[in-house]
Amino acid sequence: MISLWNGSLQEKISELHDDSWNIEIDETIEEHRPARDWQQYISGSFAQFKCSLCKKGWGSKRVQVLFHFHLNAARNRGTIKVRRYKQKCRRCTEAQWEDPNFPLENIDVLIERLVRNIRMKCYREDLGQTNRSSVFSGKVNGPHESAHCEACHKGVCSQAS
Repeated sequence: MISLWNGSLQEKISELHDDSWNIEIDETIEEHRPARDWQQYISGSFAQFKCSLCKKGWGSKRVQVLFHFHLNAARNRGTIKVRRYKQKCRRCTEAQWEDPNFPLENIDVLIERLVRNIRMKCYREDLGQTNRSSVFSGKVNGPHESAHCEACHKGVCSQAS
């Protein structure tokens, strides 16, 4: 699964000067608490979920992704940590937090946005404002349900009330 994120990053890596960057999933990073000398970027996208108990699937247009990143300029090496916020099945009373499954195209969109952010924050490039939209596939029924959204519980979701 991280290979999809890494593959997308490697396609865009040429935009990050001659530095090498790697990406890793880290479910322990927290919003507004990057490590010293690290930067933060948050973006949202569409993803699919599947309940590990009842096997019901659903889509959500509001899946938050938190990135912490750091460039070690002396070593020409950057590190990106990714946290994908989870959701719970609304049917199951003992529902687990389920990992999102992003379509490859949306991983590309998220990485593209991240790389723009890295270029602005780490390389001081002025890139102006543009934002490629995520792609929605499948049905998304009803409103966003904060009770089943990990990002809402953590105060990270754009829909948190």
